[in-house]
Amino acid sequence: MSEYKVKFEVFEGPLDLLLYLIKKEEVDIYSVNLTKLATQFIEYIEMMREFDLEIAGEFLVMASTLMYIKSRELLPVDQQVEVEGEEDDTDPRWELIRQLVEYKKFKDAAAQLQTLEARQEGIYPRLPAKLEFESDKPAVKPDVSVFDLLNAVNSILKRFEKRDSTREIYEDKWTVSEKIEYILRVLTAHDTLRFSELFEDATSRSEVVCTFLALLELIRLKQLVCAQSEAFSEIEIRKATGITPIASPSVPASEAVATSSDSPQSA
Repeated sequence: MSEYKVKFEVFEGPLDLLLYLIKKEEVDIYSVNLTKLATQFIEYIEMMREFDLEIAGEFLVMASTLMYIKSRELLPVDQQVEVEGEEDDTDPRWELIRQLVEYKKFKDAAAQLQTLEARQEGIYPRLPAKLEFESDKPAVKPDVSVFDLLNAVNSILKRFEKRDSTREIYEDKWTVSEKIEYILRVLTAHDTLRFSELFEDATSRSEVVCTFLALLELIRLKQLVCAQSEAFSEIEIRKATGITPIASPSVPASEAVATSSDSPQSA
């Protein structure tokens, strides 16, 4: 599995991840616990590494900044390391909060412009001959980020934390190409699929990882779209409209996922 890397083209950076974690905690930016936030940030970095997602250098820089802030808050003043060139009145915690506030302002402004653009696209010089009324279904939140997907798959992986340590392990192999075909086959029979339903028949962590990588690849190829009715709710998966079906992908045998060595053994 280590030979297979998904280049998932998302524009989220470390500040997006921090804002996502703050929103998840339902706290104000100014009162956020950066010590707890640093721990959660590192957990997400480790999860991205587990799925072989390419991590930009900015994430690692932010991780080191958060660990530095965490050490300053935990250690007494007389035991803190003095950084050369840092002014006495410089507080890295408030500098980071200032960056988050400014970045959120730009994100909110961009979201408002996007809403205005979408509204303008719906204005026509003539009314349609047949009036169409909006359904009573809750508005769909289309912008599901990679962090939403990681948060969802992390909940799935927790089911196997205790089970994998006690059961007998046998060789089970899957390839990303096989899982891509499986996902497309399931969505051919169903218009939409809940994220958790995609992993109902998974028998191990390695199968969950393989299926998740296949899902990311299909999203990258714009074959699937993910949506949420509201923030942190169940993710729904459906086929993208107006797309050209992809041919069956060929993935080298080295990309197969195995849970153990060639011969059965007891855990």
